[in-house]
Amino acid sequence: MTRELLSRIAETLYWIGRYVERSDDIARLLDVSLHRALVGQEDWATVFATLGHQGAESPTTETMVQRLAYDSDTPGSIAGCVRAARENARGVREIVSSEVWECLNVTWNQLPLRQVGAERLGPHGYLRYVRERAALFFGLADATMSRDDGWRFIVLGRSLERVDMLARLLTVHHEPGHTGNVRLLLEACGADESFTRTHRGDARRVLEFLLLDRLFPRSVMHALATAEQCLAELTPDHDRAGMSDTARAAIGRVRMTLEYADVADLDDQLPELLTALQAVCVIASEAITDRFFQHVAWGGATWQTAGV
Repeated sequence: MTRELLSRIAETLYWIGRYVERSDDIARLLDVSLHRALVGQEDWATVFATLGHQGAESPTTETMVQRLAYDSDTPGSIAGCVRAARENARGVREIVSSEVWECLNVTWNQLPLRQVGAERLGPHGYLRYVRERAALFFGLADATMSRDDGWRFIVLGRSLERVDMLARLLTVHHEPGHTGNVRLLLEACGADESFTRTHRGDARRVLEFLLLDRLFPRSVMHALATAEQCLAELTPDHDRAGMSDTARAAIGRVRMTLEYADVADLDDQLPELLTALQAVCVIASEAITDRFFQHVAWGGATWQTAGV
């Protein structure tokens, strides 16, 4: 393969991982928000802000569900993410396993039927389907793909998306004047049952679990460590001093900050930590793009060249 083709494939796989993880995260957040709306506790404008959407200051439940779940023309919706992941996978079918491709293809083709059912019975079944299919996708990728660079780019994309979404959720949950429900926060992060088994529901340890736990796969610490490991394997650094990989250096610095953070001071350190996490996601994403997915104009079209 040419370096241009390898770069295009790497970028495609990276964004497949991000899109599938994003669809899962939005489904979790939207499901929890709908439960809150039933008792008049949800502020839809806050949910829009969490996901980076611009829109009406007081959107209705119907508007929220339509825009964040069903609208395939909105890149930041569930359907838009599944559509983008499926289109990307279609271009790299020779790289991903047939099971991985079929998972995304079936998921996309089933979404209209799931939407019809959701319009009659409520959106929770639709959201549950998306979460289950995202879990199936990543499970199939782990079970049927070689642990080569293609798999690493999928996992890298998933890990950075997971850190970014969790930082957004914690930022909104802990902003001044917001009376967030800890249980709903854990459910939105997919952490409720694991947290309950680990800490017996001790609400004082929620931040510790979501930020620092090394064994929970959806924690910030675990996601950062996974992203750092993927980058180390993609571009081993043989320099005798320093770190030439900007993305890996940025991720490593914030991971080390969390590694040695004082659990007793997490509440006081939280605003600074969340700002650092959101910043590192931007820095790492830009550095990964510059290193692996550089774009150059050629013959009126845009092509990618490997930056390794």
